[in-house]
Amino acid sequence: MISHGKDIKVFCGNSNRKLAEDICKKIGIRLGDAEVKTFADGEVSVSLYETVRGSDVFLVQSTCKPVNDNLMELLVMIDACRRASAGRITAVIPYFGYARQDRKAKSRDPISAKLVANLITAAGADRVLTMDLHAPQIQGFFDIPVDNLVGSHLFTDYFIDKFGEGNPEVMVVSPDVGSVARARTFAQSLGVNLAIVDKRRERANQSEVMNIIGDVQDKHVVLLDDMVDTGGSLCGACKALVELGGARDVYACASHGVLSGPAIERINNSYIKEMLFLNTIPEIPAESSDIIKYISVADTFAEAIDRVYEEVSISTLFKTKSTR
Repeated sequence: MISHGKDIKVFCGNSNRKLAEDICKKIGIRLGDAEVKTFADGEVSVSLYETVRGSDVFLVQSTCKPVNDNLMELLVMIDACRRASAGRITAVIPYFGYARQDRKAKSRDPISAKLVANLITAAGADRVLTMDLHAPQIQGFFDIPVDNLVGSHLFTDYFIDKFGEGNPEVMVVSPDVGSVARARTFAQSLGVNLAIVDKRRERANQSEVMNIIGDVQDKHVVLLDDMVDTGGSLCGACKALVELGGARDVYACASHGVLSGPAIERINNSYIKEMLFLNTIPEIPAESSDIIKYISVADTFAEAIDRVYEEVSISTLFKTKSTR
């Protein structure tokens, strides 16, 4: 008998309801009946309209923009479930906000990712399920289990369908030195070579491309990143790959499409032929861009939730190889 919860119940806040509904469809259950709203002064209010006593509860909530509102919704939902005697509470956070504030870059900087980890734990979560953390060491900020799923295999399947495996005319590119390990693993899964864009970041959200390490001349380039915020770094790297490196065309993919400020306009006006995101953050309207496409992570999270509930290993979901 599974001791931590008599059944699975999935609830969501307002950050990414469609993904939560898709996950429930894959599992074969309905989305839990709850209402998350705000009072006139902006305070978050959560109402659960069904019992969770003894249940294994999963709360699906990306902490994307508005980041603080969505984070507070998650914390209040956790507290509501804890006070309603849920058997176990898992915070399912497809996109984990504040992940870029994972260390002190200068004196008197906060480590906000650690603060958020403390808040989620203190609210009463028993474990966290997330995807492609900006900094994997954030798992160590929690005193509860954290499962950091990998989404790159979804991109692997997509590009194998498009170009085939081991195509010598394809090259994976890391947009910066910090992403080399991720890009190298991705390149190995596609069976192609790796290049690196060397850049110097002058200040936040701005960067200057300096050099391309590797020969991308006449190649189909696949640029892999973990997230796209304002799009400045990504579009700058694509420009260098085409104008300096002589790439034939550029495909870009990233797990999280934050897309702040001028990001969509920059992508639309860039050298990017196709921009792929996972739907960890709600999709933008189709009419906003013909270039941007989304791949669903519902299957991956549904399988992870099933495995967590059944108390079986989910290590196979950490793989980066193609699912074929």
